Amino acid sequence: MLKLPITLSEIAPRISAGAFILNSGLGKRAADDETAAGLHGFASGTYPFLQKVPPQQFVQGLSVAEMAVGGVLLAPFVPTFTAGAVLTAFSGGLLGLYLKTPGMRKPGSLAPTEQGLALAKDSWLVGIGIGLMTRGLIERRPRVTVKKAAKQAKRAAKDARRGAKAAARA
Repeated sequence: MLKLPITLSEIAPRISAGAFILNSGLGKRAADDETAAGLHGFASGTYPFLQKVPPQQFVQGLSVAEMAVGGVLLAPFVPTFTAGAVLTAFSGGLLGLYLKTPGMRKPGSLAPTEQGLALAKDSWLVGIGIGLMTRGLIERRPRVTVKKAAKQAKRAAKDARRGAKAAARA
């Protein structure tokens, strides 16, 4: 029987975040020059090293990255910790945009302004990523199924009978 490295409780957050991010990446594949310039200008204002990257190249790279992150989250064979780490790294960049870009937050507060609301809402992605990482690290103990427990009980009973016979002979 094939066992996947995810549990039922991990499916909903992985599908919701994965589908959302994958759709965003698919939408950026055919971005026009104006859209590319807008996204590039916004990101390079916060992350200056991006100024060296041409806008169309930036938006294509962003599109591929979003599709990859979405794909990792949607693929059931990707371990939970790995999927969570990928999502946390990606969403950390989005949260960095929110925290570092002037005008996104109310002065002296983490509360978003009207302009920052679109990025602030992406904080749920950080939460899902950290939750998946935690689940992958802490709650991945080997599971004993009913079938395995019955088999272990039979084996223990058999070993006990053998031990009793050996003790009676001695």
